[in-house]
Amino acid sequence: MSLINTQIVPFKTTAFHNGKFVPVSNETLKGKWSVLIFMPAAFTFNCPTEVEDAADNYAEFQKMGAEVYIVTTDTHFSHKVWHETSPAVGKARFPLVGDPTHALTNAFGVHIPEEGLALRGTFIINPEGTIKTMEVHSNEIARDVKETLRKLKAAQYTAAHPGEVCPAKWSEGDKTLTPSLDLVGKI
Repeated sequence: MSLINTQIVPFKTTAFHNGKFVPVSNETLKGKWSVLIFMPAAFTFNCPTEVEDAADNYAEFQKMGAEVYIVTTDTHFSHKVWHETSPAVGKARFPLVGDPTHALTNAFGVHIPEEGLALRGTFIINPEGTIKTMEVHSNEIARDVKETLRKLKAAQYTAAHPGEVCPAKWSEGDKTLTPSLDLVGKI
């Protein structure tokens, strides 16, 4: 069963954010756009490159009114040390969320039970707590956050313009489509 257009399940956990341990819950995500980026674990090989990519583009997410959450199966204590010891992760100004109980990785369908780790999953959630996009893939393949930004822009555009859809490779400012019988067989 797909998680698209479903509500996020209730959860409570702790994150390391801007030098403090802070609570994060499903209620924290409501009221603004949220991007959850699941990674297998802290202190791995390509995870810091993804954190750095998100950090380098964080201003763009903020400009769009979205918060980024990096989630691993580690604790918030591990995230504190990861942030302090990795130059790439040290750039993060967004919450590094701990999921040691695997509640989030299981709820979002990215848990690897035999490893106790997460797959690489990216979820865009609207201000009402509804999952609008999801991408899940194997851990050896790191992501490009520019594609996440493009998807966030498309999700925000279609939320603001009901009845319009974004065609393939849509970028902000491009034409959209309005589904109708007139388009059938004409594209």
